[in-house]
Amino acid sequence: MGRLKGYITVFIIYIIAFILGYLTYFALPEWSVIARVLIGDVVATVVVYIFSVFFNNASIYDPYWSIAPMVILPFFVVQWNVASLLMLFVIMFWGIRLTLNWAITFKGMHHEDWRYQLFKKNHPTLWPLINLFGIHLMPTVIVFIALMPALLYLRNVDELTFFTLMGAFTVISATIIQWSADRTLHGFKNKSKRKAVCTEGLWKYSRHPNYFGEILMWSGIFLMLMGGAPEFYLSIIGPLLMMTLFTAISIPLMENRQLNAKPEYKTYMSTTNTLIPSPFSVKIMQQKNKN
Repeated sequence: MGRLKGYITVFIIYIIAFILGYLTYFALPEWSVIARVLIGDVVATVVVYIFSVFFNNASIYDPYWSIAPMVILPFFVVQWNVASLLMLFVIMFWGIRLTLNWAITFKGMHHEDWRYQLFKKNHPTLWPLINLFGIHLMPTVIVFIALMPALLYLRNVDELTFFTLMGAFTVISATIIQWSADRTLHGFKNKSKRKAVCTEGLWKYSRHPNYFGEILMWSGIFLMLMGGAPEFYLSIIGPLLMMTLFTAISIPLMENRQLNAKPEYKTYMSTTNTLIPSPFSVKIMQQKNKN
């Protein structure tokens, strides 16, 4: 199946998933909005999971991470004003950019993320459970919790403050950081040998600038909420969960793979920060090259 047919297939799957999610939402009128949206979100995720089993490709779920928040947010708008439009804009800005990045890297329905293939190979008996709960449901729940500051913002904030604007600026800046990191990496892969280590652009200052941008984005959403409704400070659990997901799972998996595939990556690890970009990484790398 070619890329075009793959795009159309994924599009149809997501239309079916979100229609069933919408129907679930409207079938529970007595429940709270948050509960109804969460259950609808889970139903849509399970639909995507069923199709991923049918096509034997868990990567069908990959764009859900960025598409679902854009679908969910409008349910929580109480009043259309500058404050609510700002939140919708920054989420859409981030979501569209990340979804386009998925579209650029999408190779077709035959291609599956190497991490999923690794789990499938190492844990064939547990794979169905890993696929449903680890690859599909867990990220859906984490993204929903991380999105909670945005949901609370839309229902409780109706005017802009300094911290609200700073939060929006943080989200936009984080999205640009992700765009820059992804663009540099795509260009590097196209022109370099497979075992080469990318040390161009932001990758010169951080080993995972794209993950840094993602964590920063969710932190910016939380800052927007604190600017208008600081009583919901406990929703910081969202960005903290997101940071834990990347630092405890995504980064270790990626680094183990890089170490096994690229001999120079060990040196790169010793000279470059894991997440937060630092100019000191360049100085350390230059000093080691001199030695």
